[in-house]
Amino acid sequence: MSWGTELWDQFDNLDKHTQWGIDFLERYAKFVKERLEVEQNYAKQLRNLVKKYCPKRSKEEEPRFTSCLSFYSILNELNDYAGQREVVAEEMAHKVYGELMRYSQDLKAERKHHLQEGRKAQQYLDHCWKQMDNSKRKFERECKEAEKSQLTFERLDNDINATKSEVEKAKAQFYLRTHMADESKNEYAAQLQNFNAEQWKHFNNAIPHIFKNLQAMDERRTVKLGETYRSFAEAERRVIPIVSKCLEGMVSAAKAVDERRDSGIVVESFKSGFEPPGDFPFEDFSQNLSRTGSDGTISSTPKGDRDRDGAPGPRPDLKQHPMSRTKNKLWLFGKKPKAPSLEDFSHLPPEQRRKRLQQRIDELNKELQKEIDQRDALNKMKDVYEKNPQMGDPNSLQPKISETICNMEKLRSEIHKNETWLSEVEGKQSSRGDRRHSADNHHHAPQGRESPEGSYTDDTSQEHHTPHHRPKSPPSGHPNPDPHEFDDEFDDDDPLPVIGHCKALYSFDGQNEGTLVMAEDEVLYIIEEDKGDGWTRARKQSGEEGYVPTSYVDITLEKNSKGAVTYI
Repeated sequence: MSWGTELWDQFDNLDKHTQWGIDFLERYAKFVKERLEVEQNYAKQLRNLVKKYCPKRSKEEEPRFTSCLSFYSILNELNDYAGQREVVAEEMAHKVYGELMRYSQDLKAERKHHLQEGRKAQQYLDHCWKQMDNSKRKFERECKEAEKSQLTFERLDNDINATKSEVEKAKAQFYLRTHMADESKNEYAAQLQNFNAEQWKHFNNAIPHIFKNLQAMDERRTVKLGETYRSFAEAERRVIPIVSKCLEGMVSAAKAVDERRDSGIVVESFKSGFEPPGDFPFEDFSQNLSRTGSDGTISSTPKGDRDRDGAPGPRPDLKQHPMSRTKNKLWLFGKKPKAPSLEDFSHLPPEQRRKRLQQRIDELNKELQKEIDQRDALNKMKDVYEKNPQMGDPNSLQPKISETICNMEKLRSEIHKNETWLSEVEGKQSSRGDRRHSADNHHHAPQGRESPEGSYTDDTSQEHHTPHHRPKSPPSGHPNPDPHEFDDEFDDDDPLPVIGHCKALYSFDGQNEGTLVMAEDEVLYIIEEDKGDGWTRARKQSGEEGYVPTSYVDITLEKNSKGAVTYI
């Protein structure tokens, strides 16, 4: 349907309709703008959420559990998903909102031009109508004046009293009015013919042409809306494949969660390398009663026996040293002693220390290989410069070569130092395993057992807590004990009897051969007293034996303890 033929008389309504069309287009543009702002805010909130829950630690400190890694993968996928929401907002901003606002401005200008043409055509038609109407009114007036002059002439012509001059004057006036009426009639006829022609042109040419342009403009507006509706949807649909990949990545991350692998990581992360504590021995308090009948009999024990058995004084009150099973704190069930991070990782359990040392050695070897490669490259460049002096001065490379060699020596020294620590850890673990294996076949050792090999270190970093008193160095009479001497002692046929018990005041790492690793608050059995060298021989609940610093423990000796044990 054509607006020009069907709506030829609806110029004002079409004016209103085209204005409504532009207003509707701008309203839709406003909707798109608010929609893309929703996407922008959504993407921003998603990115902030991802940032909030992303780990802030270094990669070395991040958990290696599959559940954690999967969660971090989901965060990465969600971050990519937020990026796709930003793409949607950008597409809507440029291809929908921006396009609509540009088109709206063009549409307003075009509408204004067509309406101005329509108003001009209407004004010209109105002008023609006024000219025709004026000529019509003039013709009407002239006809009325001619009729009056005719009546006047006829009245005077029939009046016998009228003079001839009056009659002639009336007649001349009648002829004049009749002539003017004829001229007005001709002018009116011409104006009427002109108006009819202009009106035909107006309603058959000008208005249809203008209305046709308005119709085309409005239809283009409708088409543009349809295209932007499609662009609005396409902006979302184009990112669906990538969004699907993000969601698939999240599903894959969920499938990658492996509970058995995580359990294995827990074992590898926290495995200390220690053996579980052994059973508590039965301590027979009734043994003294069966051997002796009275306190007098007990006190009559020869002094030499008491000295030999390591019970020189009265038994301290056990209430001051509670050793009940509930207060026996071991690493496995109690509070692990806190310690600063040491260069040799001696504050860690053996297994963890071994892993950390091995990791550091691998890293140092990689750095050493880089320095070696750099040295080789510099030497090759130096050879090239020596053969081709025009390419460069070979002496200019010497400082860099010297620096590289110095770095290599430092790295080799670090590697050697860490390898020494690693060998020490691996050696201790194997020796402890051997001792635990032979713990059931211990026998009495000869009198005058020696102290552990070497003097106790003064480096305060070797322990977790610095005690108030340092143990003395081993006796000078045993400067270089045989490294297998203590293994031989622990392989005796019968284990030494327990003569008391002690509670560790501080942790002790037992790095020297023959010493015993001890945790803070750990309860040990005393099997040999301090002989003045600052060392006391003790036995763990697992059966492992060795020397500990006397100043590191709170000792309770059993009265007449020969062959007796204490129940803790």
